[in-house]
Amino acid sequence: MHLSDALNELALAPTRALDEALDAYYAPDYTHRSDGRTLDRAGFAQMVAGMRERVVSGTVTVLDEFRDGSAYAERHVYEITMADGSTIRREISVFGSYAEDGRFRHLSETGFDLAPDETTPTA
Repeated sequence: MHLSDALNELALAPTRALDEALDAYYAPDYTHRSDGRTLDRAGFAQMVAGMRERVVSGTVTVLDEFRDGSAYAERHVYEITMADGSTIRREISVFGSYAEDGRFRHLSETGFDLAPDETTPTA
């Protein structure tokens, strides 16, 4: 399971209902930590629902990805266009773990904004 697939399905190019997409990628006891704030799965679902209302389109480019047993790490850049026409480009680093069934159990992320023309090192 790759985080980029989950990001596409949840917010960037959804093809399923939110609950169905969450069930496919995230364990029932999932927790999400972003820049010091931790959400349980219900809080995460609420955050994603809000994103779905505001995001028109987007892409995610994986720069690095690593899995060792249940441990997971990934670095990506996402570029999104919002409903108001603005665009956001961020580099995100994610560390987390998988549940026994292969879905994400926990992810912690941190990131920073990138200028529209800024290149990102791949190593």
